[in-house]
Amino acid sequence: MTTPAPKQAQAAQAAQPAAAPRSTGVAGLDTILAGGLVPDRLYLLEGEPGTGKTTLALQFLMEGVRLGEPVLYMALAESEIELRGAALSHGWDLAGIGIEEVAPSDDMLDPDRQYTIFHPSEIELAATNQRILAAIDKHRPARLVLDSLSELQLLAENPLRYRRQVVALKQYLASRHCTTVLIDDRSALDDGLQVRSVAHCVISLELQNQAYGNDRRRVRVVKYRGVPFRGGAHDYKIASGGLVVYPRLVAADSRSEAGRVSLSSGVAELDAMVGGGLEEGMSTLISGPAGSGKSTLAAQFVHAATLRGEPCAMFLFEEARGKLLNRTDSVGMRLREAMQNGLLRAQQIDPAELTPGEFAQAVVDAAERGARVIVIDSLNGYMNAVPDERFQSTYLHELLNYLSHRGVATLLVGVQQNMIGTAMTTSADASYLADSVIMLRYYETEGEVRQAISVFKKRGSAHERSIRRFEIGPQGIRIGPPLAGFHGILSGMPTVGGTPFP
Repeated sequence: MTTPAPKQAQAAQAAQPAAAPRSTGVAGLDTILAGGLVPDRLYLLEGEPGTGKTTLALQFLMEGVRLGEPVLYMALAESEIELRGAALSHGWDLAGIGIEEVAPSDDMLDPDRQYTIFHPSEIELAATNQRILAAIDKHRPARLVLDSLSELQLLAENPLRYRRQVVALKQYLASRHCTTVLIDDRSALDDGLQVRSVAHCVISLELQNQAYGNDRRRVRVVKYRGVPFRGGAHDYKIASGGLVVYPRLVAADSRSEAGRVSLSSGVAELDAMVGGGLEEGMSTLISGPAGSGKSTLAAQFVHAATLRGEPCAMFLFEEARGKLLNRTDSVGMRLREAMQNGLLRAQQIDPAELTPGEFAQAVVDAAERGARVIVIDSLNGYMNAVPDERFQSTYLHELLNYLSHRGVATLLVGVQQNMIGTAMTTSADASYLADSVIMLRYYETEGEVRQAISVFKKRGSAHERSIRRFEIGPQGIRIGPPLAGFHGILSGMPTVGGTPFP
């Protein structure tokens, strides 16, 4: 393949400043790419079969159609019928997208048409090049997708010839002011580095098999010349309607400095224990054994906020939303009414189906809608959604920092493994990350198992260090005076009798 553009014209074009990037048609991917794809460049989209390369390529072309640009999909390995069938599953009719099949003809199967003197690749590669150039001349696309490079690579037979083919194609398309996406399904023997070095940007789609639940997909920008893209792996999913990309959360992007207002829980004794209430931007871990009232205590802060007219959000990993509403109804909290009024959104999460990036995006969306209090119930369920335990703390740290910068009061519910005892460890210990730690404990006295509450930590302000009786009844949460007459409450078995609960 040869390029008709003179070298002087190519050099002059390269010296011009790059135009503003244009959308890929996937909002999350545009965020990662710092706005999208710079026009008139060559891009490599690589990934194994099943990662959504064709879907993403079609979204890229449909965005071009929306902008009034001529676009072309050049299929080297599949038919137009297959392509339209895949598009139909997403509800797309591909109107405005030119489709050209550049596949071997049926007569290749005819024994009388087999080549004897020349190697088949010598003839087939030349014919393929001619058909590619003819299709480009016919449609004159501003956006082009070539699917896939594996066919060209196999026809080229050796790395040198293959690289020259790609370089010539790149120069030819640049002279035509065409933004090109080359798809590589990695089915050929080459490692792909030949095209990576030539492409202006490399986008890699990865599929990770899970022992349980849905497989997880990640997108990674390997390189993007001259553009400050967001590196690392980012979760995405293939949904009805195309790829949805969830950019990795970077808390520093939302950093802000502002005064913090204390948010009351609606229970005077509880506010006194935490030094006047929880502050905006503060993260609080509510830790305790099962059934000790952690979720109800978190719901109390949400109840008080919604009574003040402040939006809130709750993410439930372990309890159904209906059960939450029934339980809070029984203790006088009007969360059901808050949901009907639009002040509260309670979302039930399945950790086996949700990726960490997708969950983080849901939390970000809640904060952007103005939520003042966000509850994650429970932290243990959230950690089960993080595939790699090495990065659990990093995920949580970024999420809490982001919410802090947005001025959101975050409540994390953490389940303690032992029913009675002083250990603070949960299956996902985040006590060192949280700004405050509220602990609920069982203790035995006078033939009864009772509950106690204490504040073990609060950054930035004083808090009460006493241990108080904690009780949940039809009228809501009741907190008694300090249990001054007891010793060893946290061990679960006090050694001295104390003040009766009023």
